[in-house]
Amino acid sequence: MLSKEEIKWAKKYWTSTNYLSAAAIYLKDNFLLERKLRPEDIKDSLLGHWGTCPGINFIYTHLNLIAFKNKQSILLITGPGHGFASILANQFIEGSIRRYYPEMTHDKAGIGNLIKSFCWPGGFPSHINPGVSGCIHEGGELGYALGKAFGAAFDNPDLITAVIVGDGECETGSTATAWHSNKFLNPEKDGAVLPIVHLNGFKINNPSIYSTMSESELNSLFVGYGYNPRFVSANHEDMGKAMNWAYLEIKKIQEKARKGMLKENPKWPVLIVKTLKGWTGVKEFMKEKIEGSFRSHQVPLKEAKTNIKELKALEEWLNSYQPDKLFPDGKIDEETLKFVPEGDLRIGINPHANGGNMLKDLNLPDSKEFEVKFKKIGTTFAGSMMILGKYLRKLIELNKENNFRIMSPDELVSNKLSEVLNVTGRAYDWKTSKEETRDSKLSKDGKVMEMLSEHTLQAWLEGYILTGRHGLFPSYEAFLPIVDSMVSQYLKFLETMHDAPWRMPVASLNYIVSSVCWRQDHNGFSHQNPGFVSNLLNKAKEEKYVRIYFPADSNMLLVTMNDVLRSRNRVNAIVSDKQLIRQWQSYEEAVAQFNVGAGIWEFASDKNPDVILVGCGDYQTQEMLAAIKLLKQMTPDIKLRFVNVNELNVLGREGFYPNALSDSKFKELFTEDKHVIFSFHGYPATVKQLLFDRPNTLRFHVHGYTERGTTTTPFDLLIRNGVSRYDIAIRAIKHAEKTNSRVASKAKVAIAKLESKITEHREFILKNGKDPEEINDWIW
Repeated sequence: MLSKEEIKWAKKYWTSTNYLSAAAIYLKDNFLLERKLRPEDIKDSLLGHWGTCPGINFIYTHLNLIAFKNKQSILLITGPGHGFASILANQFIEGSIRRYYPEMTHDKAGIGNLIKSFCWPGGFPSHINPGVSGCIHEGGELGYALGKAFGAAFDNPDLITAVIVGDGECETGSTATAWHSNKFLNPEKDGAVLPIVHLNGFKINNPSIYSTMSESELNSLFVGYGYNPRFVSANHEDMGKAMNWAYLEIKKIQEKARKGMLKENPKWPVLIVKTLKGWTGVKEFMKEKIEGSFRSHQVPLKEAKTNIKELKALEEWLNSYQPDKLFPDGKIDEETLKFVPEGDLRIGINPHANGGNMLKDLNLPDSKEFEVKFKKIGTTFAGSMMILGKYLRKLIELNKENNFRIMSPDELVSNKLSEVLNVTGRAYDWKTSKEETRDSKLSKDGKVMEMLSEHTLQAWLEGYILTGRHGLFPSYEAFLPIVDSMVSQYLKFLETMHDAPWRMPVASLNYIVSSVCWRQDHNGFSHQNPGFVSNLLNKAKEEKYVRIYFPADSNMLLVTMNDVLRSRNRVNAIVSDKQLIRQWQSYEEAVAQFNVGAGIWEFASDKNPDVILVGCGDYQTQEMLAAIKLLKQMTPDIKLRFVNVNELNVLGREGFYPNALSDSKFKELFTEDKHVIFSFHGYPATVKQLLFDRPNTLRFHVHGYTERGTTTTPFDLLIRNGVSRYDIAIRAIKHAEKTNSRVASKAKVAIAKLESKITEHREFILKNGKDPEEINDWIW
């Protein structure tokens, strides 16, 4: 139960934040209403979302009490990130914002600076962002706050992550799956998550689903999820009791678990806080209800600058908070700060929110230890994912301090990375049968996290990385586009971090893109989608946030992985299939090429070539080399150069794309005027956009996946998409015959033979159900 002193403080603190939040949306002058409000005091562009602000302030007030009274580290994640005016208000009062914005002083000038800065050019935007401390979630895209909160709590035993989940946000599929994160949280070694559902009744224009459900129905829902729910009414005494209850429940679960006495599944608390939308704001205007309705969602009284009636209503609303008493002499009253935590216990400056400060380098294995050695080029087969699995096993063995996890949607074994399960298990906390635990290698301490929700995994990983740890996301190529929007938002977060020099670099977010579209061993057309890298490439720019890799074999994959795990503030995607494939480069050759991003493979190249052949991708490289051998047999006078591209970005314009080839290096690889036949792993348009600003790019003929597929043989997929060795050879001959008369003399016969091979192949697979031996048993 709160004391009278605590209740009095809570009311004053909350009212102060409500005033600052409302004033920030509207005012550019007369910040404490020391005179009558005039049209010129109102901002010309009114932005922000008032409706959720009072509820956020209400919750923040009582989190402060818990942090102050228990000296508890609390990281706050706000799902309704559009209520940023309230976060600014709280960070201003607690003083955390002043560490990086010294003009935000606790006096009249500082109050004015704060209020004017919201949605003002050169100030703060409308959503929570990395420009303020305490933030690891922007919140503009609903659905991911809950999952990110759990990601922050994993391996953070002393941290409580409080997460405000809007009732509109609860309608998203990503939030629905994230509720199951409680089954992965280990109270013995992880921190805790306190979900707070902000039930204020409305979305933009109509009621939220949760608001139409009875308390009994909502209770059943959360009990079914495995939580211990408690409903909270809109008064400080009830909220204080509920928050204290939730804190004690968390500590009780953790204490029992850490003493080895927790025998049942933990029932973590969840608070369901019912408030009015736009609480304490304008009750009604022109006979239309505002407070407690959807009309308070964004900016009520949006014509206050030009409509005298609205201006008067706004003045009455702001004066209802009595700013002269809240801020005597234009200052923050000492009474308002009485129960605000100090130092790093201030919620708005929680150290975990600036994860780069917490980051420790991984102890990386020597990747050369796993090198695939061979005597003859292209005759040794190896599975890149199996080799990588051995590397990751060693990585886990070398890093016992719980700062690395693998998040995978139930695809680790399928992607042939199961070697890691010999040294760690799959994280899972809830009780299972001994047989399930043994057979599935479930473990409370597991570093592998598998769940059939890419959205939740992405949110976990973002929360984990942004609080100072490292991670890896292996997945089927076809399913990673599910998180396209999330990774786009994450990249926006990184870009905004770049503008805040006090934000320390965090570990990169790393994807392993496997089970690729060119090998449909168990699946069909639905599993063919190489579009994830296309979306990423649109985000690549000079700040070097995005790097996309296509290692042609295992040694290049090892070299690539060692680099991306060292990198910071990037999103890295490595596209590499899981099946056995031929090996081309020694480890040292891979290192040399990796540092450039592309290279001429001399063993498959002539001087003064007629045509340049380029492969980007493991199967594309193999098929290009098969075409070269075929061409040398059928038209021995043809002169060819083979270029392998292992990093996609290098093709783009120098000075814009990260790690782009210099103009001179681009010319060295591709010449100035020769025709270039480019076989790409993904959609041809992806490469074309990179080449657009390079000189004379009409000579580049890019081919790749063109949405022609089904469950068929591997070589048939190449034929269907026009990138088989036969298709490549036909194109090469047609280009070469224009300048090489010896090739021209044999062109007609060679092309006819190659075309017949395509026809014969179709007939062969229909009869035999497999590719012919000349394809499967081909060697360089």
